[in-house]
Amino acid sequence: MTLKQKLIDMLRRGIERGNRLPRGIRSLIGIALMIGGVLGFLPILGFWMLPLGAAFIALDIPPLRRHLLDWATRKSAPH
Repeated sequence: MTLKQKLIDMLRRGIERGNRLPRGIRSLIGIALMIGGVLGFLPILGFWMLPLGAAFIALDIPPLRRHLLDWATRKSAPH
């Protein structure tokens, strides 16, 4: 499995888990992830947090939510 596929799988799993959280909590977690992503040069924190945080915030915006969930299901389909 390539690094790109691993990152896509991580993002897809994060979206699936985040989809189960209440609306306001998703946005707060998304903001926290994006702040942590800015500090990605530090250990444990990483730049991978930026797209995951943006995805969590997008789950609370209806037009973006639909596109994000479509993308996640399309990426999870077997090739």
